[in-house]
Amino acid sequence: MDKKPRLGEFLKTRRSQLQPADVGLPDFGERRRVPGLRRDELAQLAGVGLSYYTRLEQGLSLNASPEVLDALARALGLDEVERAHLHDLARASRRTGTRRRPAPERAGDTTQQLLGAFGDAPAVVLGRRSDVLAWNRTGHALFAGHLDPHIPDQPDRRPNTARLVFLDAHTRDLYDVDWPKKARDVVGKLRLAVGQHPDDPRLAALIGELAMKSAEFSTMWSEHRVRKWDLATYRMHHPLVGRMQLNLQTLNVPQEEGQRIVVATADAGTTSAAALCLLAQAGVPTALPAAGQAGRTETPGSPRDGADSRS
Repeated sequence: MDKKPRLGEFLKTRRSQLQPADVGLPDFGERRRVPGLRRDELAQLAGVGLSYYTRLEQGLSLNASPEVLDALARALGLDEVERAHLHDLARASRRTGTRRRPAPERAGDTTQQLLGAFGDAPAVVLGRRSDVLAWNRTGHALFAGHLDPHIPDQPDRRPNTARLVFLDAHTRDLYDVDWPKKARDVVGKLRLAVGQHPDDPRLAALIGELAMKSAEFSTMWSEHRVRKWDLATYRMHHPLVGRMQLNLQTLNVPQEEGQRIVVATADAGTTSAAALCLLAQAGVPTALPAAGQAGRTETPGSPRDGADSRS
């Protein structure tokens, strides 16, 4: 991915998603050639010159100050996560030269111990690209019981949550009616990762693969929405224990940049809590099939293009 156009693409897309009435500008009912605000309207709202803003959007000016970026964020109505993403994109566009390849990822001993401390609560460790680096027994049973439980130990076969959500029928069925919500959350977090890790070739390869293989991903990716890692609630339908409403809470791993632990819980006293207890007691049958996966030889959700697996 070329880093320079990313800032301009983000600004242009978010500008196109705003109408004059959204930002307090008069709308005289005129027919616009393109959707959203015009460049001159956004430049006026942000207090910057039109020619300067045009160069910024076209990737011809890479020296936007933090003050200008903040003014644009206010004019576009960005929230704090989106504002930080805008600054990440601007920093990435100014970088020159070849940067060091990202270090290989693994769940450290301390992280593994923390994972075990969750007991029967389903938990997984995710890396900067949302690769599954580790999971506990119930985490595997909940999210990917159709996969080999030891797959996270094999870097070239690790499941990736974005691949699972968009390319794996079992995962699509798992998220049931909330699959669109989960899919948009996944895309938004990948957008966030691109801003934070702009020089990661495997992240770029992942996005390219998903764009080629999933029209739904391509559509959502083009919206330039970002999502922070936070508490999210999903209605899920598990093949062993049925329907549940689960809260997925994310905890950052301080000693490992970009790593997170996602823990699933249910509200106390609910049928969802009972279903989670049943899942913990039942374990995962060795022959649990994934919907639509019969006869497949590769691991759903893992790289299939022979990409370098060293990171």
